[in-house]
Amino acid sequence: MKENRKLLREVLKDIRHDMTDEEVLNLLADSKISENPAGEKEKYTLGQRAADAIAKFAGSWAFIFSFTGVLILWMVVNTLLAAKAFDPFPFILLNLVLSCVAAIQAPLIMMSQNRQEEKDRRRAENDYKVNLKTEIMIEDLYDKVNAILARQSALEKHLAGQKKGTPKADGEK
Repeated sequence: MKENRKLLREVLKDIRHDMTDEEVLNLLADSKISENPAGEKEKYTLGQRAADAIAKFAGSWAFIFSFTGVLILWMVVNTLLAAKAFDPFPFILLNLVLSCVAAIQAPLIMMSQNRQEEKDRRRAENDYKVNLKTEIMIEDLYDKVNAILARQSALEKHLAGQKKGTPKADGEK
């Protein structure tokens, strides 16, 4: 219990200005820490939704197969057209297009990953708070059960002492 109180002091510094340990435990026991980060309907901008959609598509087999098909088609068409090709053999225009796609795609994927990382961080923080609250409540219940058992044992001893010290009624041996 002392380790958890020490941990509580670190975690709850900002809300624990003038509170005793017992008040913090009561606050945790009475508060609703659990949130549903996955269930939150966050409002994203058009750009954020586009970045998420592009990142989702860019990380799929459909993208790999379709992009490979476009590359092969580009090379085949330009090879067959020979002298009339819009991008002859070293495919310099193709290299430029690929560089532009990579330059645009990379930041969009990073934006999407950053948003996902923030969601994961909030989810992990929520899990930590729920686990901490559960552990403290279990320890509190454990202490209460131990107090009840100690009280029950004391009552049993007290009753046993009363039975030994009471005078026997007539007819008892």
